[in-house]
Amino acid sequence: MTIAYIIVTIVASLWVGFSAYSIFAKASYVVDPLRHYGVPESWWFRLGLAKAAGALGLLVGLFVPFIGIAAGVGLVLYFLGALVTVLRARSYETVVAPLMYLVPAAAALVLGILV
Repeated sequence: MTIAYIIVTIVASLWVGFSAYSIFAKASYVVDPLRHYGVPESWWFRLGLAKAAGALGLLVGLFVPFIGIAAGVGLVLYFLGALVTVLRARSYETVVAPLMYLVPAAAALVLGILV
């Protein structure tokens, strides 16, 4: 394993895990935009669970590579979906938010495939 892969994967996992925690804690900086985008509150727990599972999967992937790749694919798809949701809501001022999570998840995925 390369040092870059380990560092990027751990940082991405912690960052996505923080995002999951923010949904579970119903932090206003997360749930206010979700309301604005029209995401039903009944989905929030499952969205947080998907993020938490992805974050954990990235860490497990350091030891079981196919799980890390699956988690990376899932997170990339999740955050692409979040990006589409933001764009459909025409909330262009917050478009950077899903990108902040998409880029590290994609980097961990690419490095995981290359290692």
